[in-house]
Amino acid sequence: MGGTAAAASTLAAPAYAQGNRTLTLVTTWGRGLAGVHDSAQYCADAITAATDGQLTVDLKAAGELVGAFEVFDAVSAGQADMYHGVDYYFVNQHPAYQFFASLPFGMTAQELNNWYYHDGGFELHNELGQIFGLKSFLAGNTGPQSGGWFRREMNSPEDFNGLKFRMPGQGGEVLGKLGASVQNLPGGEVYQALASGAIDGTEWIGPWADEKAGFQEITKIYYTAGFHEPGPGLSLAVNLEVWESLSPAHQAVVEQVATASNNWTLAIFMKNNASALQRLQSSGVTVREFSDEIWDAFGTAATEVYQQYMGDELYKKIFDSYQASMRDSAGWIQRSEGAFSQQRNRIIGV
Repeated sequence: MGGTAAAASTLAAPAYAQGNRTLTLVTTWGRGLAGVHDSAQYCADAITAATDGQLTVDLKAAGELVGAFEVFDAVSAGQADMYHGVDYYFVNQHPAYQFFASLPFGMTAQELNNWYYHDGGFELHNELGQIFGLKSFLAGNTGPQSGGWFRREMNSPEDFNGLKFRMPGQGGEVLGKLGASVQNLPGGEVYQALASGAIDGTEWIGPWADEKAGFQEITKIYYTAGFHEPGPGLSLAVNLEVWESLSPAHQAVVEQVATASNNWTLAIFMKNNASALQRLQSSGVTVREFSDEIWDAFGTAATEVYQQYMGDELYKKIFDSYQASMRDSAGWIQRSEGAFSQQRNRIIGV
């Protein structure tokens, strides 16, 4: 009787991979890109440390194994084990990947976390990922991104007509509606494109990362608030077969490291942006904000872009979930934190 029970128990045990393993992590980031590469490195180092080296994560920056925009296909096909990147680079795979980065006029970092962890976003991310053989997690956030660097001031929506501008995802589609010639370049290629005149302007992330990238060496006109990425998430995605071969303990490590990286990455950007902006201004950078007329044009174009994808059932399902959660969160945040911040800043003179 005991032997039969033991045999049955053995047969029922999952066949998790045994022994120490090296997992290859490919990224959309050039090595050393401020904040975003740091976020990928945080994930690699933390998984390795938390498993005492049973899972050793070998990080390959963009171009070291595959190109920045090739990481999705590499992991989906099993040529690499994991990727760290921003999912709007992969909207050609499915337009719904936009939601797990940032939607134009979409969620702030806090609103994204509310939806993702407590209102169905995580489950929808993985429903989408299963189509491509991926297990996905949010693993970083840059906070609100800047409107970008321009060679001349943008005074009206018409000024975008014919502008050669780097902006990925559906944000770029919005500018396309205004007549811009939009390019989607990996981060490591943006400086050279701007310096050579291949593009007239670019968005990247925010003051800290932009300063590190050196865009202020080329142009001095900087718009600090953008419509396109109010709180973009970064993702860690694991090949689904690799994921299923991990023990439950190692799966838990990967998931918890991704969550920790999400918080850690947001903090490093938000901590560094204010002082970086002061340095940029001291170096002669002129800070601007778009006019209400331009913001209105962005909003009209964004609505047109959304509507283009509503015929896709999964896109619409995720859109409806995203919008409902955003409105719910935004209503409370505006009446609590928003009202407090306005009064605090008035009183203490921020």
